[in-house]
Amino acid sequence: MKLAARVENVSPSMTLIIDAKAKAMKADGIDVCSFSAGEPDFNTPKHIVEAAKAALDAGKTRYGPAAGEPRLREAIAQKLQRDNGLCYNADNILVTNGGKQSIFNLMLAMIEPGDEVIIPAPFWVSYPEMVKLAAGTPVILPTTVESQFKVSPEQIRQAITPKTKLLIFNTPSNPTGMVYTPDEVRAIAQVAVEANLWVLSDEIYEKILYDGAQHLSIGAASPDAYERSVVCSGFAKTYAMTGWRVGFLAGPVPLVKSATKIQGHSTSNVCTFAQYGAIAAYEGPQDCVQEMLAAFAERRRYMLEALNAMPGLECPKPDGAFYLFPSIAKTGRSSLDFCSDLLEQYQVATVPGAAFGTDDCIRLSYATDLDTIKRGMERLEKFLHGIL
Repeated sequence: MKLAARVENVSPSMTLIIDAKAKAMKADGIDVCSFSAGEPDFNTPKHIVEAAKAALDAGKTRYGPAAGEPRLREAIAQKLQRDNGLCYNADNILVTNGGKQSIFNLMLAMIEPGDEVIIPAPFWVSYPEMVKLAAGTPVILPTTVESQFKVSPEQIRQAITPKTKLLIFNTPSNPTGMVYTPDEVRAIAQVAVEANLWVLSDEIYEKILYDGAQHLSIGAASPDAYERSVVCSGFAKTYAMTGWRVGFLAGPVPLVKSATKIQGHSTSNVCTFAQYGAIAAYEGPQDCVQEMLAAFAERRRYMLEALNAMPGLECPKPDGAFYLFPSIAKTGRSSLDFCSDLLEQYQVATVPGAAFGTDDCIRLSYATDLDTIKRGMERLEKFLHGIL
């Protein structure tokens, strides 16, 4: 069978591959310390679950509008006005099957063959693959530990060509956890405005911040930046709702209508009763977010101290999300060999930095319990002593 070239050019998600292998080992009775998946280990907060149950009892089980339940679209718009300083209304919102679909819909609605999309590296694994599926060309901008894995305005400026259409901007970052300061966001927004670029602002981790770090939506940097930006986000990370698959896209009405048309011919509407859980997430109490954040902060502290005490590793301190991205350059190993041997020999699952465009690093998620983290760090240290 000859498959479409668009599929042949796309790499599978290495994070999902590693996570699936770790889960298969666990199913076989092997004690695996998994730091591969970006999935909070907490249960979804009770008031969100109860709202979905009530929606089921009320018969909210039928098809709904492709763009999303009107009440949820309004709740998202109000949240963006209140928390992010973005003057959207319900017509600017498309509810999607997770944050991932919001980005995919955007690519199909905006990118044409030959369009270039600037992607700072390390990047979330799906960004370049989605660009390829939309027949665009990913333009990767490398960063380093020394730059705190942040791209500079000048780097972006130098990468712009007549074919450049979009910049993907992710803060707090997956996989590094780095957070751009408000001044850094404003400087990058100015470059985008001057070059007439669109900006996809992936803000899925915006509420997971530490040590006083501040999140500024790039669209709030200036009125001109607002006109050129699109927000893609969701409920999975902040509210431990990964399996609920509810996300959203927020942007100009013509773009939202086009993305809705695409969704109407692919997945139709998002699960109806799940959307009522999402409404409760935004309209209900937020204590649950702070409780999870406090646990993440303690896990981050422990894992960061442990990693930086190990031979051959160097790990910058992240200000957001729930990932650490240590350099393994001193080990002389490729990230794939490092992670494969670590999993096979010591049953510790991590993700190769090559999946994120940076082969001399690995990603560890601390969205798991502290006991697993402690056991995993002990095993990782033994592994390092064996290869150095």
